[in-house]
Amino acid sequence: MSLFSKPAARARPTTRRDLLSSAAALLLLCSAAEAPLAQDVSETTTFNLNAATILDIQAAFDAGALTAEELVKMYLARIALYDDHGPALNAIITINPDALEIARALDEERAQQGPRSPVHGIPMLFKDNYDTFDMPTTGGSDVLAGSVPPDDAYTVEQLRAAGAIILGKANLSEFATPAGRGAYSSINDVTKNPFRLESDPAGSSGGSGASIAANFATIAFGTDTGGSIRGPAAANGVVGIRPTYGLISRDGIIPQALSLDTAGPLARNVTDAAIVLSIMAGSDPNDATTALGMEHAADYTQFLDLEALAGARIGVVQNFFGGDPEVDGLVNAAVAEMQALGAEAVEVSFDPAFLDTFGGLRDIINSEFGPYLEDYLATLADGYPKTLAEVVALYESPEIMDSPTPINPGLIETHKTNLEIAGLEGEDYLRVINTVLPEIQATVVAFMDTHDLDALVWPTSRCTASARWNLTDPDRVCQSGPGGNSVGSYGHVPDLQVPVGYTSRGLPVTISFVGRPFSEPTLIGFAYAYEQATMHRILPPLFPALPGEVFEY
Repeated sequence: MSLFSKPAARARPTTRRDLLSSAAALLLLCSAAEAPLAQDVSETTTFNLNAATILDIQAAFDAGALTAEELVKMYLARIALYDDHGPALNAIITINPDALEIARALDEERAQQGPRSPVHGIPMLFKDNYDTFDMPTTGGSDVLAGSVPPDDAYTVEQLRAAGAIILGKANLSEFATPAGRGAYSSINDVTKNPFRLESDPAGSSGGSGASIAANFATIAFGTDTGGSIRGPAAANGVVGIRPTYGLISRDGIIPQALSLDTAGPLARNVTDAAIVLSIMAGSDPNDATTALGMEHAADYTQFLDLEALAGARIGVVQNFFGGDPEVDGLVNAAVAEMQALGAEAVEVSFDPAFLDTFGGLRDIINSEFGPYLEDYLATLADGYPKTLAEVVALYESPEIMDSPTPINPGLIETHKTNLEIAGLEGEDYLRVINTVLPEIQATVVAFMDTHDLDALVWPTSRCTASARWNLTDPDRVCQSGPGGNSVGSYGHVPDLQVPVGYTSRGLPVTISFVGRPFSEPTLIGFAYAYEQATMHRILPPLFPALPGEVFEY
């Protein structure tokens, strides 16, 4: 019997509300509470679900102290208790109805043949713009409700083949476009920030970021066009990687702006991010940009070096400070900690005229959205829209407009504008793609060369998480100014985020490590050395560990 079943197209997606009823939630919770028995040995190991890396989980598997089925039950229990009830985080759109069956099969395979890879039996969540052949992929939009794509996205296929369990799909800004509403979608409403429920987890990968902060899976995946991995990493206090453009395939991911789009992980620690990046990276004939990164893909775990910062020269980019004194203080303290680990820190600044060149670029690049979305829509079953015009018409249909979660008005206006500018042959568009973006990358590399820098650092976000779109936060401090996300997006360079602590209001802050194209090995080493020396990330207080999540063996 096949491990994977394909639900019928055009049905409303199976949600956690369907699968995790109160009775089922209680059953799963009781199941999770049955901790494995400790081994009768003189030395024991403490397993902590929140703190465990993928390697720690594999060690527990190998010792017979944990199974993939038990691990899935632990996460399902957390989702049942915390996502739809209690704090009601609302981060998950779909739970894989076959997750436990798949876990049992992978446990049996491990027993008979050994693990396929370090992610064998590891439960993962994907932003709901990654295609999955056995679950709907909606982009967060009611216009794609129930749409089951013909196959997996390339990255999903790679991870599934390596033995990963696709636990479910995470909420997002509809079609990866926040448009003033953060992590809101017409199919799942708005996701909350696990550290302050009135705050936003940031868009557009907000569901993925919030899920990992609340420990609903071992790892999650997002996409990043203008900051959609980096913003959620900062707002939720987790590790994120926007990789170099071309390192990871985007095939089978609903596009936003393909000249900028990339996939990447959101993780609880640098180790896990390095493990999955090693599997995701590489050449895909269905995404020509991966020819750029084919020679650079690697086993990134070899760069997890505690001494990596010794002798490193770090540029602390001053342009992106000044949003919030507490954010600045935490990032500056992180720089001091790096210096204590042997790094040399140098204050540097980009020429403001260089940053000004970013203005207006996104408006021009948005002309890609219509044509590339329509390429994606052409792969879907009959009964779904095939053009952006049809999508917009459905937005304004009474069925959707009068629903409890109508389309974000800002998204409707954005897509109407995209209809007017759609096209890949415009003079301004071709100039940006062929000339401006390469010049930005060259400027970033020349800046690092001039100052003899191994990496750049700055606050990932100038300020802490903002209030959710329909709420206010009068106590939030935020002075507007330039942010660093455009450097990675338009420069096509990697940006890795790591937690540096929490403000007096309990909101997380992260620092970005940014480097030359395909410098992921260097950034992973720096981030790991800093992380392991500080270990700032915590479980949000509203989402404590459940019985059975901490045990000895």
